[in-house]
Amino acid sequence: MSTRIEFMGCPIDSMTMEGTVDQVLDWCSESTPQSRTLITLNAGILMNMRSDAKFEHACTSGDLIVADGVPVVWSTKLLKTPLAGRVAGVDLMEELLNAGNECGLKIYLLGAKQEVIDTLSQKIRKEHPNLEIVGSRNGYFSEKDDQEVVQNIRESGANILFIGMPSPFKEVWGEKYREQLGVNVIFGVGGSFDVLAGYVTRAPQWMQKSGLEWAWRLGMEPRKMWKRYLVTNTQFLYQLGRAFFRIRILGNPLKPGHAQR
Repeated sequence: MSTRIEFMGCPIDSMTMEGTVDQVLDWCSESTPQSRTLITLNAGILMNMRSDAKFEHACTSGDLIVADGVPVVWSTKLLKTPLAGRVAGVDLMEELLNAGNECGLKIYLLGAKQEVIDTLSQKIRKEHPNLEIVGSRNGYFSEKDDQEVVQNIRESGANILFIGMPSPFKEVWGEKYREQLGVNVIFGVGGSFDVLAGYVTRAPQWMQKSGLEWAWRLGMEPRKMWKRYLVTNTQFLYQLGRAFFRIRILGNPLKPGHAQR
């Protein structure tokens, strides 16, 4: 059982990387899959879900909700309710592949381009021979294909469904079909497929630890990212300022609780 706090309208579990991996493996050992959802939060997700009810529901309904972004971790420290640490989505996927190789987990890869899926699958089979990829599908499908995709995943017998697609799709789609998917864990990993397959270069470690990974992505894809980061970062700082005033000045603390496992 982890400590769960409420931060900017969303519950977050205070978890380490090791604790998160252990929790996922526990779920994967359940004989009857419960389709648990694992959500990784960053500042952009926290801000965007405020104007999207389905997105907000999908995020706040997560069975395990961890802090992906360094700014989120730093902000909880500023507000005197520090989280145990950052659990970055791409790092968590790597750790789960490593752990899954040791216990022979079955995984399904959904999302990205077909060439990315093919490259990643080849890499996983080479580096994690005891891990079984029981199915995969690229991310280029429409809503009319959903039931076919869901059926394919359900019949695959996968323990973990990795959804390599952007927010809010990965969270909303996973929540919409969670009762039909028949997997142990649903984990939306965003662009992690592209990173792990070698198609996208991740920021250097010092930038990751300094909370500047967004700046690296902005430099890599300025036309795509500038507006997104300008808007969400500004919104996040504004909401953080409000929370700081309410909590540190007025003395109204973040709401603590416990995640149900």
